[in-house]
Amino acid sequence: MPPVIPNTPFLDDFHKALAAEVDAFCRDEVEPHSGERSNYSEQAIDFVRRLAGAGLLRHVVPLAHGGLHEQLDVRSLCLIRRGLARYSSLADTMFAMQGLGSYPITIAGSAALKAEFLPSVANGSATAAFALTEPHAGSDAAGVQTTARREGAEYVLDGTKTFISNAGIADFYVVFAKTDPAQGRKGISALVVEKHRSGFEFAKQIELIAPHPIGEIQMRGCRVPAENLLGTEGEGYAIMLRTLECFRTTVGAAALGMAERALQEATIYAKSRVQFGKAISEFQGLRFMLSEMAARVEAATLLVLSAAWKLDQSRQNGTGPISAAGDPATVMASSMAKMYATEAAQKVIDSALQIHGGLGVVRGSVVERLYREIRALRVYEGTTEIQKEIIAHQLLKN
Repeated sequence: MPPVIPNTPFLDDFHKALAAEVDAFCRDEVEPHSGERSNYSEQAIDFVRRLAGAGLLRHVVPLAHGGLHEQLDVRSLCLIRRGLARYSSLADTMFAMQGLGSYPITIAGSAALKAEFLPSVANGSATAAFALTEPHAGSDAAGVQTTARREGAEYVLDGTKTFISNAGIADFYVVFAKTDPAQGRKGISALVVEKHRSGFEFAKQIELIAPHPIGEIQMRGCRVPAENLLGTEGEGYAIMLRTLECFRTTVGAAALGMAERALQEATIYAKSRVQFGKAISEFQGLRFMLSEMAARVEAATLLVLSAAWKLDQSRQNGTGPISAAGDPATVMASSMAKMYATEAAQKVIDSALQIHGGLGVVRGSVVERLYREIRALRVYEGTTEIQKEIIAHQLLKN
């Protein structure tokens, strides 16, 4: 049963058609190939190729470099992630990473870097990664210890990055490193590091509760051309914030897709499961659960699409100086969308599993898969607690 396309003022006919297109693609190209494999890195690359073949990766780069929009349309990104996450969190991750890993180049790369990397992201011939987190720098992004020192026409990088999505399969990484450690966050810069660079190493894969290509990379005297610097030295922290502000709302959209699928599965099962001589959907306690689930899904839908609309209206994600502070309205909206949608989805999926009873914990069932896949969304790209801090900061500052 295809999902209902939200009928809100935040979507126009283009977006509604896109939502239907994505669902058809997922039913034909994602769900039949979403079974977990022993080598899910191969499955991840396969999804990148399928996404490219359907033209969906053209939404993550600007028109000038093979994209479909003058600049990224956040509502389109949200609708695509919402659709993909209903069927496979791995397919959703691969789409998201093509955007997250290339967006710093979109907003801060030289003309040469854009021409070199962005078309290959759009056509799926290159896989991107965003390398920020370190063993001792997670939520405290300003605490990165990886360094990049200038030596003539090159930068030499030293450090370790962990919990990096696409580690080991990415063709290039946007790495955040300190070019001036004494300046704290103002000393962070962003550089493009290709996997073939001398001194770059994929250290290990990290196993998560849901299949996900993620791991650790190390740089030991890793040399990259000075031309691989994004923006200027010291702009890395601002580039990181601009990137996360754009994609944070899409995390909420992925959670929304998972919650919608869980509600659908729970509703169908409740109508067909008979206990004590009648369908369990006739029991008031279960009907109340379904009501609360539906309300959470609706609230998450409105928050996510409202935030995406605000980002698109602001035209901030892709214009103006990199160092410009984010619009308080869009910063708060994106954090609210991410915070609420991921937390709501966790509750909806947990209720869906409860409604399924023993079948809900059977390995391979839809709700069991969703139960494992949703948990990471409350952590990555800023934990729920970090989102609360951002929201409170904006409230108190303004």
